Amino acid sequence: MNIANQQRLVQTRRLRRQRRVRNRLTGTPERPRLAVFRSSKHIYAQMINDETGTTLVAASTMDPEVKAQVKYGGNKAAAALVGRLVAERARKAGIDKICFDRRSYKYHGRVAALAQAAREAGLKF
Repeated sequence: MNIANQQRLVQTRRLRRQRRVRNRLTGTPERPRLAVFRSSKHIYAQMINDETGTTLVAASTMDPEVKAQVKYGGNKAAAALVGRLVAERARKAGIDKICFDRRSYKYHGRVAALAQAAREAGLKF
């Protein structure tokens, strides 16, 4: 199998996993969807109301208050900080219940650290 076919296969499997997860989740005003995007250097989290297609709350390692506290945004410590920050912002917006959208990522490492920190900060999954 050449590299192009292997990359296409990996991409297809990732898209399939993402669709499988998203088919079970829908963000509502009462219970928005906490969507996570993970890149190699940063992690992003946003709460989405799928009925109106709006982002209610967002946080990432690109935020100035997070950048000041962490040196590198691609590790579990940075992900935990983003989880706490998004939970604090959600609590201020009056959101306490969410559904967690991990996309095509395993619930492991940075994604799990973000979710655990959000739970500890008061969000109910």
